[in-house]
Amino acid sequence: MELQKEEEEALAGENGEALASAYRILVAIGEATDAKKLVPIKWAHVSGVNYNTIGDAGVQFLNNFSKTVKVAVKTTINPMGYDRKHLEDISEEFQEKQLSIVKSYERMGVTPSFTCTPYEVFDIPENGEAVSFAESNAAVFANSLLGLRTNKESALSALASSVTGKAPLSDLRLDEARNPKVGIEVEFGFGSELDYGLLGYFAGKIIKDSSVAFGGIAKPSIIEAKALAAAVGTSGSCGMFTLGDGRGEKISFGKKEASAVMDELNTAEDGDIITLGSPQFGMNELDYLARLVEGKKFSKRCMIFCSKAIHSQAAKVGLTDKLESSGAEFMCDSCTCLTPYVTKEKYESVVSNSIKGAYYLNNSNKVKVALKDIKTIAVDYTK
Repeated sequence: MELQKEEEEALAGENGEALASAYRILVAIGEATDAKKLVPIKWAHVSGVNYNTIGDAGVQFLNNFSKTVKVAVKTTINPMGYDRKHLEDISEEFQEKQLSIVKSYERMGVTPSFTCTPYEVFDIPENGEAVSFAESNAAVFANSLLGLRTNKESALSALASSVTGKAPLSDLRLDEARNPKVGIEVEFGFGSELDYGLLGYFAGKIIKDSSVAFGGIAKPSIIEAKALAAAVGTSGSCGMFTLGDGRGEKISFGKKEASAVMDELNTAEDGDIITLGSPQFGMNELDYLARLVEGKKFSKRCMIFCSKAIHSQAAKVGLTDKLESSGAEFMCDSCTCLTPYVTKEKYESVVSNSIKGAYYLNNSNKVKVALKDIKTIAVDYTK
């Protein structure tokens, strides 16, 4: 890789070991992906915030790393493990470790956003700008619908980009990778956001390239696009989709393929509770759900995961009051995935509309999932 003088100096440790380690990460990734150089980024979004995802080793690493380095660009962070206003039975040890992680990030100067949908909270850079997003749904959404350029970053690579302000010029930051060589043709009419999730999960599993073209579907709504992007990002390495025919191989996605995904992830007929928000709910989902349940009450506990910023917006227009009057509970700054709120010790199964959530609930939380779209959940579980 071709490095500028200041990059070589930082790599050599002249600006401290933490920054040198960040450059080592980026250079190693760059060399592995045939990048010719590093390029400036406008925004980093870092994962590795929930204690359940990074453990004690992550806590210690962040504590050490954050003592001598600051972020160089706007940096936002993923959800943590719980809502500090809803402690329930979150152990003191978990709280202590989680807050240590938060303090480490804050010491570095990040914006404590605690959201996996930063594109719904913050101003978007201009079309074509390079960013570094570690949250998979955000990376796919940014590439596919916002015109930003990011690879599917790891927690470490996005962290390295946050403190250097740089990222390797490779893969989805280049035009070639953003032009799909394989297309998936949808062969049936979609009825809900769940169908978009099924398509995304199917695509992520079978597409080995960095991008894929979807034919046979209209431009998705924000709710549908979030479900699609999250599912694509969950099941494989693909980091972008386009709408329309691809330029090469065509693969069919019919009801048989959709049923196969449901067979894998839909592991229960019903659930003990309802969990919504993977990705976290935004204003569109909250407004939609509020209209569906107006004047009704949930028959099961319903937890809605969203960022504090979205909750604040929703409160101003009366959405939180409407949903809480129906019995829903808000869990801010956290997410369905890997949260200690939802464990096999507490619940055998949950109801969710999220393909991404179903994957992690089944495989990480070890809780079974009944997959239903938002409308069906509102119909079946309110009265």
